[in-house]
Amino acid sequence: MKFRIERDVIGEVKVPEDAYAGSFTARAQQNFQISGIAAPQAFKKALGIIKKAAAITNLELGELDKRDAKAIIKAAEEFIDGKFDNEFILDVFQAGAGTPFNMNANEIIANRANEILAKKEKEISGIKGSYKPVTPNNHVNWGQSSNDVIPTAIRLAALYRVESLHEELEKLEKSFNKKAKDFHKIIKVGRTHIQDAVPIRLGQEFEAYGSAIRRCNMYIAESFDHLTELGIGGTALGTGITTHPKFRPLMVKNLSKITGIKLSATKYPMELTHSMNAFAIASNSLRVLANDFIRIANDLKLLVSGPMGAISEILIPEVEPGSSIMPGKVNPSVPECLNMIGYQVIGNDTAINYGVQSSQLELNVMTPMIMHNLMWSLDLLTNGSKMFRTLCIDGIQANADRCKQFLDESLCLATGLSPYLGYKVTAQLVKEALNKGKTLKEELIYQNFMSEKDLDKILDPAKLTAPSLTNRKLVDKIMENPNYKDYLRRVS
Repeated sequence: MKFRIERDVIGEVKVPEDAYAGSFTARAQQNFQISGIAAPQAFKKALGIIKKAAAITNLELGELDKRDAKAIIKAAEEFIDGKFDNEFILDVFQAGAGTPFNMNANEIIANRANEILAKKEKEISGIKGSYKPVTPNNHVNWGQSSNDVIPTAIRLAALYRVESLHEELEKLEKSFNKKAKDFHKIIKVGRTHIQDAVPIRLGQEFEAYGSAIRRCNMYIAESFDHLTELGIGGTALGTGITTHPKFRPLMVKNLSKITGIKLSATKYPMELTHSMNAFAIASNSLRVLANDFIRIANDLKLLVSGPMGAISEILIPEVEPGSSIMPGKVNPSVPECLNMIGYQVIGNDTAINYGVQSSQLELNVMTPMIMHNLMWSLDLLTNGSKMFRTLCIDGIQANADRCKQFLDESLCLATGLSPYLGYKVTAQLVKEALNKGKTLKEELIYQNFMSEKDLDKILDPAKLTAPSLTNRKLVDKIMENPNYKDYLRRVS
């Protein structure tokens, strides 16, 4: 490989001869070989958009001449389109505040801008590393600092990426709601403390899951709205040093126009250089979704458990063999994967919160790590939601016979008796039925508190899955029943 020599304040740096990136990037590549993880595409795009918007803004304010600004805009557009992705590969764990990311983009765009100008004007060499006439710092980065560019790029990238998550969650909600309708007529044992409780429709369980996903989606939308407030134009500390007095509002206006997102310039740019609370709020909303993903996945694993030795009230699609040693075994692989995704997102959120609280004085230097974890969580949840929907929820079937079997054998209908027999009597009946190995209905027929017809009305599982009025006349009739009076005296 052939190299060129570039010079910075530290000294000489060897840079690959044909590279658009320069000395700052080369040093960062040498210094920070940590994870092998590069910045995601959405962040690269956002960074390029900022450089384009800054060139447009500086041109409108007379801070850049037309020739140089147009070349920078053209180079930035190519950067946005991914032309230089193979040169934007710095590790996400790098020098604080993301200065290497910012300078990587500045160097690439500056060298490309000079190359564009060289094709039009013979006196411009366009040799990479010459930085004539366009320089990374005084032209591409004019009116900016890594301290306002990187947080702004993270905000734009997250706002772009969250749209895909919203779409996937809407589809997942619809999938749950469809199953809720399909399973509406199936009544089963509802459980609390993993013990039989009261009847519930299988459809009601799935309706609740759909509602939870919808609520998470709303919370995410509300939380990510905080990211539309930008500190760009604040430069190093938020004071706006070196910028034109009109740069900040015009820069945000141009960013809004390019991105199609309604953005606003913060009234407190000094705050946004050191406070990264907006990222903590956004990440926390993703953690809430992760919590629900874990909870729902765990429920489905219980409901599908078996198929012969446990609950097995639902059947989920078989996506792969479940064992390397046990023939015919099939595992709930998709819910298991969703658990892993949820745990990782919770870990990412913890890392982000540590990063956010690590601001010191006028700057938070943890933004590269915050960006990596926030964007990773968005990707994990978006892809995980699609997997969960297409490979699990859409294909779930109800095991109606199993649901009925458990309902018939269970004592979970007992709560429906309390308004008629009282809590104490009902509890004793449940106990005696268990001891005798009888169903609750069998025990009640034996005690002869009421007619079988009235008993069937009270214990109708469908009525017990919703609010209903107590038949006061029947209560009075039972209270006068000699068998009931005798039983009441015995248990009292």
